[in-house]
Amino acid sequence: MGSANTEGHRILGENDLSNKIQRLAAQITERHPSRIPAFVGIHTRGVTVAQRVRSALGEGGTDVVLGTLDISFYRDDLDHCTTNPVVQASEISFEVEGAEIIIFDDVLYTGRTIRSAIDGLLNYGRPSKIELAVIIDRGNRELPIQPDYVGETLDTQRLDQIRVCFREHDGEDSISLITAE
Repeated sequence: MGSANTEGHRILGENDLSNKIQRLAAQITERHPSRIPAFVGIHTRGVTVAQRVRSALGEGGTDVVLGTLDISFYRDDLDHCTTNPVVQASEISFEVEGAEIIIFDDVLYTGRTIRSAIDGLLNYGRPSKIELAVIIDRGNRELPIQPDYVGETLDTQRLDQIRVCFREHDGEDSISLITAE
């Protein structure tokens, strides 16, 4: 088995990432012209995506409620993890029962993270509708989960990795593809 290119190839820079956030905001506004649903970001980078999309909505985003969700204990692969998960607080300060909600994450891959997020969200109540927004859809699904809003679709190989960097966490805004060799 070969080694991975750990440096990666930058595929999106700061301006590109900003454009993808704007694209998500426009897609959401188009589908929900009168009232934007509640946002729930998956810790950690999904929260950042949700915050940035809410900001990109401008005045229309000021009334959008934003919750955060930690899915650590809802994952079906905990027994495969080599390290203990870093647990962060979930904060859902709105009524989930009957609400329309958009879940945000940075990268959609197998679909398992989103399945875990839905399981976690259902512990707060039964929404009337759940949609999904991601910056990158990289394919290779293991579950029948598809995004409703996508910043960019990339064709990747199963062993490739996508590294999303946000200045809030990493000091820069960029997205890189790390290919398996």
